[in-house]
Amino acid sequence: VSLQEVMQPTFWANETAITEFILLGLVETPGLRPAVIVLFLFAYLFTVGGNLSILAAILVEPKLHTPMYFFLGNLSVLDVGCITVTVPSMLDRLLSHKRTVPYGACLTQLFFFHQLVGVDCFLLTAMAYDRFLAICRPLTYSTRMSQTVQRSLVAVSWACAFTNALTHTVAISTLNFCGPNVINHFYCDLPQLFQLSCSSTQLNELLLFAVGFIMAGTPMALIVTSYIHVAAAVLRIRSVKGRKKAFSTCGSHLTVVAIFYGSGIFNYMRLGSAKLSDKDKAVGIFNTVINPMLNPIIYSLRNPDVQGALWRVLTGRQSLA
Repeated sequence: VSLQEVMQPTFWANETAITEFILLGLVETPGLRPAVIVLFLFAYLFTVGGNLSILAAILVEPKLHTPMYFFLGNLSVLDVGCITVTVPSMLDRLLSHKRTVPYGACLTQLFFFHQLVGVDCFLLTAMAYDRFLAICRPLTYSTRMSQTVQRSLVAVSWACAFTNALTHTVAISTLNFCGPNVINHFYCDLPQLFQLSCSSTQLNELLLFAVGFIMAGTPMALIVTSYIHVAAAVLRIRSVKGRKKAFSTCGSHLTVVAIFYGSGIFNYMRLGSAKLSDKDKAVGIFNTVINPMLNPIIYSLRNPDVQGALWRVLTGRQSLA
């Protein structure tokens, strides 16, 4: 079965399958469209520029050739991909005054969004494991977090996320959509598509909860466990300066984890509760725009090594190290 065949809507005997969806977008008032276009174009350019700058700084600065920054570089690539999957197509619809999106394009967007967000889940877990080894197992850190281990963790993250994204895309392609076809959102996602389906979505929702437990619940448990050990180890450090340094390296990561999982849980764990509203658009903005935009700020704000490397990238100077 080809991908095109999988993504074609199913035709039923007495029902007309829809071939496109109408995305209402963020605002329905025409007067607000120019402001939304400018705001989201700025957010997109800032996010792409910020994350690519972080990536460039990591590549050119020898001090940053460590496992923590290897994972951060991968996170920057994911952030660029995540915002690129949703925002440019939204801006294109606003500029062209065209709200329709073909069925296949909607499922394609769904697949890539869940692929990138899935990798994010596992990558944040790998970063927590890295902090655990660095602080709690410093003597064996270099062998336990070798380049082979780092690459393996990233490769496994991509493979697991691919399986998750493909599972949801194929599962939703088996549903029947016969109208209405209006999505009160600015991108295609599972909760909104579930509400439009003519057929029962009970199995799909159970699948989302089951896979979500593996994709989000397990990484969250591992992150919490890692940081319990980290906190216990840091509190045993007698030097106030040493404790402060250890906590500061973990603070940025914990902030990103809290924002990422907080918005994700709110978005996907409320299925079947109440009619999806404009609140879901706000959560969608968090997932697709604010998270990727905040990450380079959070990681560079209190990190002198990253700040110095960014300055050298922007001024064209070489590192003295």
